[in-house]
Amino acid sequence: MREIVLDTETTGLDPFTGDRIVEIGGVELLNHMPTGQTYHQYINPERNMPTEAFEVHGISEDFLRDKPVFAQIGREFLDFVGDAKLVIHNASFDMKFLNYELKRMGLPELPMAQAIDSLAIARRRFPGSPASLDALCRRFGIDNSSRTKHGALLDSEILAEVYLELIGGRQPDLVLTTGPVRETGVQTDWRPRPRSVPLPSRITEAEAAAHAAFVEKLGDGAIWLRR
Repeated sequence: MREIVLDTETTGLDPFTGDRIVEIGGVELLNHMPTGQTYHQYINPERNMPTEAFEVHGISEDFLRDKPVFAQIGREFLDFVGDAKLVIHNASFDMKFLNYELKRMGLPELPMAQAIDSLAIARRRFPGSPASLDALCRRFGIDNSSRTKHGALLDSEILAEVYLELIGGRQPDLVLTTGPVRETGVQTDWRPRPRSVPLPSRITEAEAAAHAAFVEKLGDGAIWLRR
């Protein structure tokens, strides 16, 4: 199963009032394991950056001036995502911005069914407890000391660690199948061979004698007497 842990940074809270995406970061997982593949793109929002946005992201208008606009990277972004599930903290926020931009370009929007909301997972697991990314890092002992400013790629990398803890820790999925897995070359129909030398008994003589006395009391029908 392929998943993309995704984060966006924006100039504000609502694309319908003029706010735009300034950064997208994504980390690829395959069967809940990081592959090392990432997506990262700064975007020219084609509007002035509010002071509060600069304070949160640490990204200046001068820095973004020569970056591509969303229309130049939208197709590439969709190609990277494909049909993978999108793991997003507070998914409705990021999906709202992404779909606004995709719709402006005339590209297919991302269905909400494609998103996995890690915030909702955290709230179900820990009802009544803080569920921000920072709070979850503290809960799981994840080092987020480098998160002095919001950055899409850094936040998606941290969220990937949090997500794997939320779903039970970092481990490959168990694949229960009777045939070989051809993509990896791993044979799942393996059977253990008999030991050449049996393991020594761990039962003491006293325990063996007590068992024999117990079986004798059960009569000739005891299953331990059957061959």
